[in-house]
Amino acid sequence: MSSSKVISADDSAAYERWELPDVRSPLARRARVEDMDAGALRPLTAEQLEQIRQEAQREGFEAGRKDGVAAGQKEVRAAAQRLNQIINAFTLPLQEVDEQVEQELLTLALAIARQIIRRELKSDPGQVVAVVREALAALPAATRRVSIHLHPEDAALVREALAAGVGEESAWRIVEDALLTRGGCRISAEHSQIDATVEKRIAAVVAQLLGGERRTDVLPEQNQNDAQ
Repeated sequence: MSSSKVISADDSAAYERWELPDVRSPLARRARVEDMDAGALRPLTAEQLEQIRQEAQREGFEAGRKDGVAAGQKEVRAAAQRLNQIINAFTLPLQEVDEQVEQELLTLALAIARQIIRRELKSDPGQVVAVVREALAALPAATRRVSIHLHPEDAALVREALAAGVGEESAWRIVEDALLTRGGCRISAEHSQIDATVEKRIAAVVAQLLGGERRTDVLPEQNQNDAQ
């Protein structure tokens, strides 16, 4: 036998009406978020932590690799630029460099030669006599009116030596020239001139050392005006 209870109108006043809450209200949404946060705050497993670590390491490595590649490319470009500058410096006209080196070698050789000649003249001042004899021997035969230009200190030595060996002094005469370097001479005749100065002889030696044209220490030069 079933039984049922019917609420009368008088009893209904003792009960309140219950309605479903509106899930769209802020309170309801906050409740749902709190429920979700509670679920999300659950501790991560070791596998999840390892996965996160590997992912972070992979991302960091990739970022570092990109930065390293960029930095490396920048260094390579800078090095290539410096190398190009060096190559350009080496490809400058070599003639310029050769001329500079040749001039420096010439200056050095001249300085050394002067020092050697000065030392030899101090030890044997009579060497100028041999220079004069060689210059006179280079003159053409039967040359007349010969003038020997010498430094005043060398003139006395040469005058004495030539006077003893030559019977006729009128065939030549000595002209003193203080501008000439001791140890050298300059000879002039009717149709010939000989430059046997110290500077000329040094230049000839240096030219041979540097591979220039070979010249004798004493070379007669014909006077073109007289030859015409």
